[in-house]
Amino acid sequence: MAKILVLGAGISGHTAAAFLKKKLGSKHQVVVVSPAAYYQWIPSNIWVGVGKMTIDQVRFKLKPVYDRWKIEFKQAKATTIYPEGGAAMDRPYVTIEHTGEERRGEVENIDYDYLVNATGPKLNFEATEGLGPGKFTHSVCSCDHAVSTWDALKTCFARMEKGEKLKFLIGTGHSAATCQGAAFEYALNVAHQIRERKLQSMAEITWISNEYELGDFGMGGAFIQRGGYVTSTKVFSESILAEYGIRWIKRAGVNKVTEGLAQYETLDGETKTIPFDFAMLIPAFAGSGFKAFNKNGEEITSQVFAPSGFMKVDADYSGKAFEEWSVEDWPSTYQSPVYGNIFATGIAFAPPHQISKPMKSPNGTLITPAPPRTGMPSGVIGKIVALNIIERIKYGRTDFKHKASMGKMGAACVVSAGFGFFSGNAATMTVYPIVPDWEKYPQWGRDLKYTVGEAGLAGHWIKLFLHYMFIHKAKGYPFWWLIPE
Repeated sequence: MAKILVLGAGISGHTAAAFLKKKLGSKHQVVVVSPAAYYQWIPSNIWVGVGKMTIDQVRFKLKPVYDRWKIEFKQAKATTIYPEGGAAMDRPYVTIEHTGEERRGEVENIDYDYLVNATGPKLNFEATEGLGPGKFTHSVCSCDHAVSTWDALKTCFARMEKGEKLKFLIGTGHSAATCQGAAFEYALNVAHQIRERKLQSMAEITWISNEYELGDFGMGGAFIQRGGYVTSTKVFSESILAEYGIRWIKRAGVNKVTEGLAQYETLDGETKTIPFDFAMLIPAFAGSGFKAFNKNGEEITSQVFAPSGFMKVDADYSGKAFEEWSVEDWPSTYQSPVYGNIFATGIAFAPPHQISKPMKSPNGTLITPAPPRTGMPSGVIGKIVALNIIERIKYGRTDFKHKASMGKMGAACVVSAGFGFFSGNAATMTVYPIVPDWEKYPQWGRDLKYTVGEAGLAGHWIKLFLHYMFIHKAKGYPFWWLIPE
């Protein structure tokens, strides 16, 4: 019997665990470790943050689902990996600390034959002084954050209805933050809610981003087919913000937030400030921060993880110049180069380099979006890792039949621009591949047959349909495995 330990129960980890158990059955053991009791469909946190969905519409408890699937679930966070075994046991194992009420603080060692690191990111609010819930800005990175953000937004609406003019600041809260799409989506939804309340004259909304040009989204931007014409995501994004009356600041790295004031450094090296009454800023992401030790008790964290805390996989981490990189340098199997029975999926793997060209200010500050790995890519990577482990266990395969390089993978994104069955709006965009391939597609970097963008009410219906479809899939309801990642 093989034992597979999955760390994390987000889109990638949950997907991996589901396929592992479905195809391995009762002959093999699957264990999932997650510090949260709930699965949450993160893309819909945007709607929680503007009061259009409740918290229980975007989350559900994990244990009942895993009990039904015969997966062992432990509500805990991983702290240390011993890939060669250690003082506690001869087999590879992970030390966890329980976070659930019944066993909170209890430490346990779990052995494994295969390890899937799907821990996702640490929300690194600490990287920007004054950033985050409980300080001076809000977040929609988790459903709990989104609920609190909606409470604050309701207060703003009440103030505007009484005649007070307010300033809204939405975007990225660090010079190397990623997830611009989520912040962009939230800005449009806030503008839509203000418009529905006929409060446009009482609100000033500013989009602030570390992108060199709007529409970069951490993937170097894109050229897309729209209405039979080729346009850039820069023009696409600027036109949507302009339509919603949103101003923008680009090439900006927020480095400090105090009450009602955000400080940022520009790519020109200047330090500027912008006042706000309400701010929702996405933090930088970092790895989960657990350490690794060999069988002699010597720390080997730097061998297994990149300095960012994300896990190294089958990518080229040589550090060559940005202009020398190619899509072939991106991972395709997500296997650790040090330990063949360890894999990292979704945001947990370390990208080999930026997708957007690294840009530094005269002060040496990197002001560039980090590569995105959320949503569809995370689910696809979780599935292919599971399938490769399954074939290794069942058939003894030493090669990898299933691969999912982001340089050869497409992705679809639906950016909500307002909730409403008849008044909603969304920008729908697909790109192929995610990492541009300038050798194969020298003119545009991507295949324009599959890189398209449109905006309209139909996009909102699609996003709403996808919400319920993916909740259905995550809960393991009938024929869940037929729904693509």
